Amino acid sequence: MTTDQNAAGIIDDAQLLADEAKYSSFGDTVHYVDPPKIFRHGEGSYMFDTAGTPFLDLQMWYSAVNFGYGNPRLNDALKRQIDLLPQVASQYLHQTRIELAKEIALDAKKKFGLDGRVHFNVGGAQAIEDSLKLVRNYTKGKSLMFAFEGGYHGRTLGASSITSSYRYRRRFGHFGERAMFLPFPYPFRRPKGMSAEEYSDSCVHQFARLFETEYNGVWDPKTNQCEYAAFYVEPIQGTGGYVVPPRNFFKGLKKVLDQYGILLVVDEIQMGFWRTGKLWSIENFGVTPDVVVFGKALTNGLNPLSGLWAREEMINPTIFPPGSTHSTFNSNPLGTALGLEVLKYGKEMNYEKTVPEKGAHFLEGLRSLQKKHKEIGDVDGLGLALRAEICTEDGFTPNKALLDKMVDIGLAGGLTHKGKPIGLVLDVGGWYKNVITLAPSLNITNEEIDLAIELLDQLLTKAKKG
Repeated sequence: MTTDQNAAGIIDDAQLLADEAKYSSFGDTVHYVDPPKIFRHGEGSYMFDTAGTPFLDLQMWYSAVNFGYGNPRLNDALKRQIDLLPQVASQYLHQTRIELAKEIALDAKKKFGLDGRVHFNVGGAQAIEDSLKLVRNYTKGKSLMFAFEGGYHGRTLGASSITSSYRYRRRFGHFGERAMFLPFPYPFRRPKGMSAEEYSDSCVHQFARLFETEYNGVWDPKTNQCEYAAFYVEPIQGTGGYVVPPRNFFKGLKKVLDQYGILLVVDEIQMGFWRTGKLWSIENFGVTPDVVVFGKALTNGLNPLSGLWAREEMINPTIFPPGSTHSTFNSNPLGTALGLEVLKYGKEMNYEKTVPEKGAHFLEGLRSLQKKHKEIGDVDGLGLALRAEICTEDGFTPNKALLDKMVDIGLAGGLTHKGKPIGLVLDVGGWYKNVITLAPSLNITNEEIDLAIELLDQLLTKAKKG
């Protein structure tokens, strides 16, 4: 034991931060505050720092921990699997891998009316990479994709090529895939004089116009072929700021895609597993995808596991044979056992009913805050995927500086509740980095939601005072 450790082997924060500064790559790290925050324990909707101060977490590891920190049932599922079969090479089979694939495929059959198969990997971006292979294979090598402005699909080479932020690929170039980025109907920042629905229809029309003649650049009317293979969508933009489009938007978009034979790939990595009240957020919009990519909350953040579901004709062994992709740890038994338990748990918890109810309560609280603070330009949400856009006093101009202050104060643990210190963990998103993207535990109580509103009120008041 070093002089920096106590009897329990805990190294103090100052030494950890010094070691991190010297030995860690910063390339895989994002620090919202300086110095970075160190947490020691998590339970339910809370994380705790070295001093034991509770922090109400309203982002739950970017929606990876949908079911709360230290969830006893899911933790126990992991412990049981460790004692039974903790690892096995991916060329062999184990029971929960097959059961989990079957559960997801049967659910898709029930909802979408299509036969399909499930393919596993270890992270969201890796599953996006697998979907790109699947799409390119099925479309005979087409490497051009459609995607949305504000969309985020990961930072591996392929995934960053269909993510609209140029900064993620600026230093690395392109590796095969390229995307055309099209407007996403962002209701709060729609053109003046248009309703949200009119703007949504306009975005669909702008996309459909690409196919009017060969000179629009994507369509050959003589052969009825499109140069682009698929459209990658997040039904609700995640990193883009939890932007919820009008309900008919995807129906209009899908009509165009079907007319011209373009695949619809739905990225559910952040919004899947009941975040919006449905297993998949695309269910809220009444369209049928060709591919669904998932990850994050599949294991409640306890094990890296991701995957995709695709239509049978795209993924059957004849067209997508063994070895088409591979990862040593894909479909590992710890992950698949957890994933299977998550599906059972979610159904028993009746999230399709409780998440919309809690989301409505949270949104009501945010609207009450909006009336009190004119700097809250917009609030919106679907289920427990909620947003609060922080602006200047005009209620529209993005105010990143104010939100940065709020994040700093929240992570400093300087708020109070019943006379005791408490902190607040927020996530920053949006096209202008001025949106609080709220993804609380799906098990959050109404009392905790009320506390969140109280703390956000404190936070805004303190931040405005500087």
